Parts: sequence; C-alpha cells; structure tokens
Amino acid sequence: MGEKRRKNNGGDKGDDGEASTSIDTKRENQNTRETLLPSSIKNKEKRSAVHAKLKQEKKLDKRKKAKAREAAEKRALELGEELPPKKIPRTIENTREADETVCKPDDEELFASNDVDEFSAVLRKDQVPKILITTSRLKSTRGPAFITELLSVIPNAHYYKRGTYDLKKIVEYAKGRDFTSIIVVHTNRWEPDALLIIGLPDGPTAHFKLSRLVLRKDLKNHGNPTSHIPELVLANFTTRLGHRIGRMIQALFPQDPNFKGRRVVTFHNQRDFIFFRHHRYIFETKQGKQDSQGKKGKENEDQTNPQEKVVARLQECGPRFTLKLISLQHGTFDTKGGEYEWVHKPEMDTSRRRFFL
Repeated sequence: MGEKRRKNNGGDKGDDGEASTSIDTKRENQNTRETLLPSSIKNKEKRSAVHAKLKQEKKLDKRKKAKAREAAEKRALELGEELPPKKIPRTIENTREADETVCKPDDEELFASNDVDEFSAVLRKDQVPKILITTSRLKSTRGPAFITELLSVIPNAHYYKRGTYDLKKIVEYAKGRDFTSIIVVHTNRWEPDALLIIGLPDGPTAHFKLSRLVLRKDLKNHGNPTSHIPELVLANFTTRLGHRIGRMIQALFPQDPNFKGRRVVTFHNQRDFIFFRHHRYIFETKQGKQDSQGKKGKENEDQTNPQEKVVARLQECGPRFTLKLISLQHGTFDTKGGEYEWVHKPEMDTSRRRFFL
C-alpha cells in the first residue's frame, strides 16, 4: 500500500509539472501575440485588426499622459510651485546632424566677408539691382506665364528673348548694360524645371531644380500684386553655404521695401528645399456684437452694441514653387573651365538628418 501511495504521489507531481509547463507556454504565446507586429501577419483582416488595436491603445496612452500633465500643471499653480518643463517634440530639424559650417552670431570672419563679397554693392544700396530674365532654347507651355509672374514679383526686371544666342554672349551683353543678375528659366518636356541665377559681373552662378510650380491663375482666391517694392523674408539659411545663397537671393530685390504696398516675398528653407511664396497683407474691419445685460422681454432697450475689430490676414498672389540647390559655381556661367564651390552628389545623402543650407 505504501508503494502504491508513493507511486500515486509521484504521478500527481508529474501531472503538476506538466500543467505548470503548459501554463508557461500559454503565457509565452500570449506575450508573443501581444508583441506581434502587424507587418508580420499575413492575413489582411487580422493585420488590420491588430493595427487598429495598437493605434487605439497608443491614442489612449497619449490622452492619459496629457491628462496627467494638465493635472500636474494645475496642482503646481495651486501650490505656487514651478510648472513642469514642457516636452519638446523630436523632429528631423531639431535632431539634425552637427555641422561645423553653421553660422554663429559672434562670427567676425563671416561679417568681414559680407563687406567684400560679390553682393555687397547691392546690399549696401550703392547699386540698384537690375535683373535680366531669359529662357533656354527649348519651348514650354507654362514658361511665358511663369516669366510674366516673375516680372511682377521682382522689381526692375527685364525680359529678353533667348533666340539663338549663347549664354556667355548674353552674360557679356548684360555686363555692358549694368545688369546685376541674370535669371535663366530652363525647360524640359515643355515644362519649367530649373532656374539658373548668375551674379554679375563676377558671379557666382547657382543652379536650382524647380518643382511644384503653381501659377497665379491656378491659386484659389488669389490676389493681384501691386507695383510696390516688396518686403523680403529669408528663413532658415543657417550654414555658410545657406548664408551665401540667401545673400544671392537678397541681391535680386531692392533694399528699400515700400510697406504701403503690403507685399511680402518669402524664401523659406526647410530640409534644403527652398519654398517660394508671394503674399499681400489685408486688413479688414469686422463688427463684433456685445450682448446686453437687459431682460429678454425688452426689445427696444439694451440692444446689442456693435464694436469694430481690425483683423489681419494674408492673401496669396502667386506664383508658388520649390527650389533645390544643385550646384554653386565660382564666377559666371562656364560649363568647361568653371570651378565649383559646392555640388550636390547622390553619395552625400547618407542621412535624413543631414542638411547643407
């Protein structure tokens, strides 16, 4: 009898061990299911269901953290303590790779070079900018309309037909007639696809890729610009190369804007893409109503008091396009013997957080 009991007890222990191992395997399977990525699920319905569940959990967690942060701020205000520091979201811009060429406010060498570079005469107002605009030898459908709008954006700009003239001859012609810059609108497959900006008389020459062109007529509720000299806004040109490109763009416009015209031209650099926008300010007066404190039964007494309110808004005038720097060359245009300050190459794009402007 004793041996039988021992055998039975041993059998019970074996059953308990098998049960515990089965529970562990179930937990492991459950954990693997919880950490299973939607991309590893082959069934489309299950994959979408798991993705929706994870998205909902992430949304609830975010809402929970926001409520906890608001409660902590409210508690700190009641107790008179310092508010908890706000978290700064991580973006590609604020996590960009460290660059030695980023301009600093105490860089004396940079300020000294500004006084003697190719754009100093125009930016010091010693010379009035005069721009020659021409095209490539290829025809385009939207090219003439784009040039017409460029003429309305850039003051003191003149259009000359390209014809069969070589670009070097056009440069010599512009030098003899006191032009300060040349803009060449290049076309490919009947569409403008590049801009070439040549500084005169000694360069430099910048080659930009042109994309996402939207003309004025294609903009909804667009405005018509006046002939006033616009205000120029340059944003996020932080490196030495970006500073040079910014001064080159700045030299296209006169340095005494007429603020009565309420025009503003913006070149905004973001991740080495230069976004161009052209707006005008509009000031409108709106009448706001202030409710009276009288009784509802009285119709003629204590009526609403109108109050005038001035509201400012922006109206886009067009055109709208995006530029991407391809190369910057010393001196005027020269494809054979010209020296390049900077050329974009595919092997330079090693990281999404590496920028050059």
